[in-house]
Amino acid sequence: MFKEFKEFAIKGNAVDLAVGVIIGAAFGAIVTSLVKDILMPPIGLLTGGLDFSNKFLVLKAGANGAADFATPAQAVAAGAVTWNYGNFVTLVINFIIVAFCIFLVVKAMNNMKKPAPGAQAVSKDCPACAMTIPIKATRCPHCTSDLAGAHT
Repeated sequence: MFKEFKEFAIKGNAVDLAVGVIIGAAFGAIVTSLVKDILMPPIGLLTGGLDFSNKFLVLKAGANGAADFATPAQAVAAGAVTWNYGNFVTLVINFIIVAFCIFLVVKAMNNMKKPAPGAQAVSKDCPACAMTIPIKATRCPHCTSDLAGAHT
């Protein structure tokens, strides 16, 4: 069992996943700071100090009948039931920015992986199973098709 665990942990996929999670968490913190500290202040300035995170509707008044609160936290502390749509809007904006940043990173990584124009191909697709295999292969390691006469 220990041997199997060691093989699993050392396999490239498990290590790649762990690295991806760690880098993803760090990247998320950077993008969250970008949204909160860099983008939202000018947007708030342009919209007259509008802070989406404090926008809410009181659905049910608090225990003492009060229904006018400055923040959702004050409303909850008074026992009111609120619909915090502003927090949702903030998270949607954050998600869109994170998704766009990830798109740009993936696009840049894909551009770096592209072979140089005129570079010699090192792999081909198997005509039988469509898996990528080395260019010099004469038999597909995935489906075992004979590739001796096949050129793709």
